[in-house]
This record gives sequence, structure tokens and C-alpha cells, in this order.
Amino acid sequence: MILKSGIKLIKQSPIELQGVYDVTFFYIFHENILVLECSLIKKMKKISLKISLIEEGGINMKIEGVLLPIITPFWDDQIDFNGYKTLIEHYINKGISGIIPLGTTGESPTISEDEFEEIIEKTVEYTNKRVPIYVGVGSNNTSKITKDLKTIEKYDIDGILSVCPYYNRPAQDGIYKHFKCISESTNLNIIIYNIPYRTGRNIENETIYKLAELKNIIGLKDSSGDIKQTMSLLLNPPKDFSILTGEDLLFYTTLLLGGHGGILASAHLETETFVSVYNSIKKNDHITALSEWKKLAKFIPLLFEEPNPAPIKYCLNQLRLIDSAEVRLPLTDISPRLVAKLKNIL
Repeated sequence: MILKSGIKLIKQSPIELQGVYDVTFFYIFHENILVLECSLIKKMKKISLKISLIEEGGINMKIEGVLLPIITPFWDDQIDFNGYKTLIEHYINKGISGIIPLGTTGESPTISEDEFEEIIEKTVEYTNKRVPIYVGVGSNNTSKITKDLKTIEKYDIDGILSVCPYYNRPAQDGIYKHFKCISESTNLNIIIYNIPYRTGRNIENETIYKLAELKNIIGLKDSSGDIKQTMSLLLNPPKDFSILTGEDLLFYTTLLLGGHGGILASAHLETETFVSVYNSIKKNDHITALSEWKKLAKFIPLLFEEPNPAPIKYCLNQLRLIDSAEVRLPLTDISPRLVAKLKNIL
């Protein structure tokens, strides 16, 4: 059976079908076997089924769109899981392409080991396979990450977002071997994260090219802070590799230069507008995209005027999306001066 998308069906379940079908994919789970839940239409009859596609050498899916590094809501120093569920429902309905729990925006440095696992469990439950999940897991201790992966792999997630080792400032060879070791320790897909102004070490493009050759390193969150390095990578991208900006103000520019999307903390606000910018550029509707982007570019800097995610949490609390703007130390509430600025945009 050949689908009109051009994909050859090799194995399927639970029923046998003959002929040619229009197909709409609404969920993707990928390792070496790609499983898609589809809507197949033939003679106006809708059929739902699961399909397994096997390709020699495995299948590598690009990550695209607006991915959200979701905040962790707190109430009286406990995780507010009711609020967390509300957020996940809200953002999936707004059209995000993936959720990333336990990133820096999720205040991962302040999350206990028990909370870490509970957040993953609840994210999988609340998301219910509607969008991909990439869990933030990073360390400057390579063996710790490989041990953490054993916990993470118990859950039905799509992959991890892993930051460059920080503080101990490894050489490029050490960075490569660090991620290579992680790659060899798991079948999960890996997005590497380059943010040298936090880690103290840049992942150079030549190292990124080498890492992109590894079987399950499928993308980069690029916060290099060096527009020349970013442009060089976007104009000469590795094959079958997603380049996602982590610099919110470079989202529009990244897309115009061929990037695949962004992992954007600021997309907690005006989410539909971020999604619209992405969709408009994909449709080559650059007039609409630029018009929408101008609205976003005005408020993004305010969200990072003080340490993230405190300004975002303040806004979400004002919009009644979370019950408390609480952050954990060493972060603190935003200043009265920033409160006054943010009130003008809400």
C-alpha cells in the first residue's frame, strides 16, 4: 500500500487495507521504528489505525515549529500540578509543536530528584501524546546524565534537550565526547543546547557538524549569541538536522534563513502569534509574518529584563493562567519598576 504522501507502508496493524488513501498524521513517536496514528480517508469513510514504518538505518524526524520550554508553577513552595495541567492544555490548544519540561525556564536547578521524575510523569499524562516531549537534562558530569537517562527512559517521551557542560569549560573534543557518550547511552533523540553566555563554553560549528552525524542527535537549540556563527550554520546546515533558535528575538530571522523553529520562553505569551509567524513564513506569506512579528518584537525584551522566568510568571499570574507568580530562590519576584512596564503590555 502506498500513501499519497509518498511513504511506503511496510508493516501495519491492526487491519489490512488495499488501495491509495489521503493521509493526515496527527501524532508521531519515533525511534528506529516510526509509529504514526493517522486519519485515512477513502470513499468518504474515515478509518483510524496505527502504522509502523521501518526504514533501513532508522528514521530521523526533523523538529519544527514553536516549542515551549514550559514553566513549573509553584504554590507555597510545592509544585502546582493542577496549574501545570491547565498550562499544558492551554498551550496545546494554542498550536505549539512540542513541550520541554525541566529546562532553565522550568527552574530545573531548584527541582528535587523526586519532583524531577514526577514532572516527567505528569507531563506525559497531561500531554497524552498530542505533542512531542523533550525533557531538559543537562550536567557538567557526563556519567550523571547517563544515569539520569535510565530514569527518563521509563517514560513515553520523544527525547531530551541537553545543554553544553558548564563551569568546568571542556575543550571542543571534550564537548564532542560528552554528547557522544550520551548518544551511545540512549535511543532517545537528543537536541543539544548551545548557550555559552551561561555555560562559559561555546559549541563551535565544526563540533556541531560532527555531533550531527551521530544517530540520535537530531537538532540544536542555538543561543550562541554570535550572529555570524548562527548565520553560517543556517546557511550550511547539517543534513537531516533541526536548527531551532533559543534567542527569542532571532526567531523571525532564523526562520527566514532556513531555520526550523524555536524553543521560546516568550511564547508563553501571545502563543498564537508566534505560531502564526512560523506558519506564515512556511507559506511564503512574508507580509503577514512581518506584521505579526513586529507585535512580538516590542514585548520580548521586557520578558528578559530581569531573570527568567520571573517576568513570565508574573504575566501568567496576571492573565489568570497560574495562581501564583512564585519562583524559588535564588530567583526572586520582579521589581516594581518592571511590574509597571509589564502592566502596559498585558
